[in-house]
Amino acid sequence: MLFVFVTISKGFSQNNHPDATYQLVSGSNYVQSKNYYLLTLFGQLPEVKKLLSADATLQSVGRAKKDAIADALKRCGKDGYCYTSAIQFSAQEISLVSDRLKALYQPGNALGKLVKEHLIPSGTYVLFQQLPAAEMLVKAWEQDANGINYAIGVYAEGKKPHYPNIDSISYPVRDPRDTTALRQAYVGFLYNVVSLINVEHANGASFFSIPLTSALRFIEVNEREQAADFEPMVAGENKAAYSRVKTIKWNAYKYSLIMIPGAGPDEPAVPLSAEGMIRCRLAALQYKKGLAPFIVTSGGKVHPYKTKYCEATEMKKYLVEKLGVPASAIIIEPHARHTTTNMRNTARLIYRYGIPFNKVALTCTTRGQSMMIEKTLIARCLKELNEAPYKNGERLSETEMEFYPLIEALHINPEEPLDP
Repeated sequence: MLFVFVTISKGFSQNNHPDATYQLVSGSNYVQSKNYYLLTLFGQLPEVKKLLSADATLQSVGRAKKDAIADALKRCGKDGYCYTSAIQFSAQEISLVSDRLKALYQPGNALGKLVKEHLIPSGTYVLFQQLPAAEMLVKAWEQDANGINYAIGVYAEGKKPHYPNIDSISYPVRDPRDTTALRQAYVGFLYNVVSLINVEHANGASFFSIPLTSALRFIEVNEREQAADFEPMVAGENKAAYSRVKTIKWNAYKYSLIMIPGAGPDEPAVPLSAEGMIRCRLAALQYKKGLAPFIVTSGGKVHPYKTKYCEATEMKKYLVEKLGVPASAIIIEPHARHTTTNMRNTARLIYRYGIPFNKVALTCTTRGQSMMIEKTLIARCLKELNEAPYKNGERLSETEMEFYPLIEALHINPEEPLDP
C-alpha cells in the first residue's frame, strides 16, 4: 500500500493519528471485526487475551454471564425479554469492565501495546484519540458493548433501528393483543437461539463472548450480515482496481476519483433504477474526459427492504457493459445505506487503498442529491454519524461537486451494524 499524506484534523497531534500502512485485523468474521474492532483484538492478540483471561474480576463477569443464560433457559418461560436481558451487557457489567481495563492498562503491557499498535494506527476509534490512552481504551470498550446491546435490541427484541423501513428485524415479534410483549411463537425462537449460545459456550466464556456471540447470531438469523458482503474486496471485486492504484501518476489527474451514490429501485425484481442509470451516465462522461483514474460506485443492498441487488455492483455492471468503462477503473463500495455513508465509506476507501488522501475528489449525481451533498449533508452526518467525513470543495455544475475526505471517516459505528 502506498504511503498516504494525511491532513490531521484539529485535536490530533502528529504522534497520535492513524497510519495508512496499518493492516486491519479481520479474524474469521467481518461482521464482528467491522462492528466491534476492540473485541476482535481482544480475541486475536495472544498477549492481550492472556492478560485479560488472567484477571479474576473479568473472569467472574464471564462466569456470571454463563450462569445467567443457563438460568434464563430454566426460568424465563414465556417472558421473551428475560432471555434478551440475560444475553445483553448490563450497565453494571459495562462499568465494571471499564474500571478493570483502566486499572490493568500500562503503557508497556499488552493493553498499552494494543492502544499504541492497533487502536491508534487503525483509526477505527479516531474520535477518541484526543483522550489519554487508557481513556481511549475504555471509550472503545464502551462503544463496542453498547453497540452489541443495540444489535440485540433491534434483531432480537424488535426495537426500531435508526432506519426502520430498510433495517428492521425480519420477523413479526410483537403480540398484536399487547404490543409491549413478544409473540409466544417468537419467544420459542428466542429460547432456541439462546440455547444454542449456551451450548457454544459449554467450555466457558470470556467477559464479552456471550453478548458478542448473541449479537452476531441474531444479525445472522435475520439475514443482516451485509457488512461482510464482498469481503475481502481487494482480493475480489476490487482486486484489479486496487492493483492499479500503485501505478497511477496522480499529478496527471485533477481528481483522485469520481464517486457515484447509489439509487435503489422500488421494485424487488429491478436490479438498477432509472435514477442509477442516469447517475452512471453522468459519471462516465466525466471519467472519459480524463478527470480521474477511478470511479467509485457506492451503495449496498438497501432498497427495497431486504433486496438481493447491490447498488454498487449493479452500477459497475452498467458502466462496464453499457458505457464501456474498464472494470479495472471501477472500485465498488457495496455497503453504504445512505448518502451519509456513501461519503464516509468512499473516504475510507481512499485512505485504505492508498489513494492520495489530500487530493480532491468528485461526486457525480443528479441535481437534488448533489445540492444536498453541498448544503445539508455535513450537518446530517454530524447528527447521525457524530462526524463529518468530508468537507466541500468547489461546485463544477449542478451535478458535480468537489469534496475532500476527512480522517474522522475511519471511526466505526456499531449502531449501524449492517454498515458500521
